[in-house]
Amino acid sequence: MVAGNNDLNFLFRRMKEELIEQVLQNANLTMACQEVISNKGAGGVDGMQVEELKQYLDQDRQRLTQQIRNCQYHAQPIRGKEIPKGNGKLRLLGIPTVVERMLQQAVLRVISLEYEMVFSNYSYGFRPKRNIIQATSKSLNYINSGYQHIVEIDLKQFFDKIDHKLLLQLLYRKIKCKATMCLIRRWLRAPLEKDGKLIKRRIGIPQGSPISPLLANIVLHELDIEMEKRNLRFVRYADDFSIYCKTKAEARKTGNAIYIFLRDKLKLPINKAKSGIRRPVQFQILGFSFVPIYKKGVKGKYQLVITASKWNVFKAKLKEITRKTKPKSFDQRICELNRYVNGWIESRKYANIKAKLNELDGWLRNRLRYCIWHHWKKPERKRKNLIRLGVEAGQAYAWSRSNMGGWAIAQSPILGTTITVNRFKQRGYIPLSTVYAKKTASLANNPQFPLF
Repeated sequence: MVAGNNDLNFLFRRMKEELIEQVLQNANLTMACQEVISNKGAGGVDGMQVEELKQYLDQDRQRLTQQIRNCQYHAQPIRGKEIPKGNGKLRLLGIPTVVERMLQQAVLRVISLEYEMVFSNYSYGFRPKRNIIQATSKSLNYINSGYQHIVEIDLKQFFDKIDHKLLLQLLYRKIKCKATMCLIRRWLRAPLEKDGKLIKRRIGIPQGSPISPLLANIVLHELDIEMEKRNLRFVRYADDFSIYCKTKAEARKTGNAIYIFLRDKLKLPINKAKSGIRRPVQFQILGFSFVPIYKKGVKGKYQLVITASKWNVFKAKLKEITRKTKPKSFDQRICELNRYVNGWIESRKYANIKAKLNELDGWLRNRLRYCIWHHWKKPERKRKNLIRLGVEAGQAYAWSRSNMGGWAIAQSPILGTTITVNRFKQRGYIPLSTVYAKKTASLANNPQFPLF
């Protein structure tokens, strides 16, 4: 029996030692290369573009893999780029070189399978076959089951504050392979290039690299374990997480305990201004908020709605697509519009957004009328087109020479009664309310997502 255990231990160690060989397999590297190319994206500090990656791999595969096996490979600096966040602030992205992205993708393809087997069922972010809808559904289910005192904890600059030593210790529990650990450690320590200067990094993982979501989940898996040990009801999507309690006293006790765990065990700072105990009407999760259902016989139940900030983003995108100065045909504009609307509503169909979509429909059609009016340009062309649409000749002449602005004319009866909803539909336009109705047809009797 003892000999058998020794044999198993030997095989386990051997498997771990050969992990780097799984990473560096020709097929795995080729697949990782193809994924990086298909994801596109900008080049890193070395200037190599994704289009050049395949040729590089074909020519330098042997030299590259040998360096990695011998722990002689050194990660190149990460290019820093600031992008706007939704709240008007800036987020710093770290863009690795395309070679680093390929290697990270290769490591990710191998080790993510092992971690997926142990990650919590209540973790939904950056995982296969898991999404925002599932996380939101779980949150709504807790609330409508009576857990309406919600502990919301905001992690301050989470990705920038992850402790490297802690992360490497957690990784080593599963990855005993020296070469793989060496590779990951050098990615973590690679300096950041910003404004022509190299900045040393001893904490944090750069957002923008293929492996950073998995590394973040590995750290926060320790939080999941702690919350499951305490039998808490929680939902976590990456670094956004919330805990659901029956009473305010229970929520306060739970919040304090988790705060201490995050501070002392995971060494993560908490944004106290954005953390606290919420009631459903004060709470938002992943772009959704909650409002009571005002229906006879229904008490203490809530439904999902979209937050104001997400509506603003949606409207801004519609505005961009229907910008009159964008050089594209009407059919191209309609095609792009339908594609975007279909995807947006698909991911939000569980929320009660019917009334808001009806309101936006009229505004959107006026935007399209404005594009058409602008496209006609010259007064004589406007006059002829109005006549083709059925406007009396004298009236068509008067409107074509009007001093009114284009937006005012788009909202006027002269276009509203001629460029009608039916005409739009004939050209392929699908009203927002129609898209929503089709997608929610099967949800009418779904108690999990009450729409009305």
